[in-house]
Amino acid sequence: MNTENTKAQMRKGILEFCILSLIDRREMYVSDLIDELKKGKLDVVEGTLYPLLTRLKNGEFLSYRWEESTGGPPRKYYQITEKGKLFLAELSNTWEELTDSVNQITKDINPANAPQNTFEPNS
Repeated sequence: MNTENTKAQMRKGILEFCILSLIDRREMYVSDLIDELKKGKLDVVEGTLYPLLTRLKNGEFLSYRWEESTGGPPRKYYQITEKGKLFLAELSNTWEELTDSVNQITKDINPANAPQNTFEPNS
């Protein structure tokens, strides 16, 4: 089984929640979103982000406004709608329940039983 694929799927599953959480703090331009996601160690490219933003906008969870830019084309700034705030609250509750459940299930995992890393740097 490919661990990287599983980790990528887990990150994709929470991306919508993270994007709504960020935009709830302040309206954001796509590059702002990418920078904030990277700070949180979620590397996302525009090709992943734009379809998700479009889906959230079509679902009326986000809206946007255009702003002229001094260094190029106009920029699209996203803001969360009232419907988006309600959806975000639901996602937040679900996230809390999910993390509580996962923590409860995995709390007794004994790291001593995990395979040892045999990688030795500088060898």
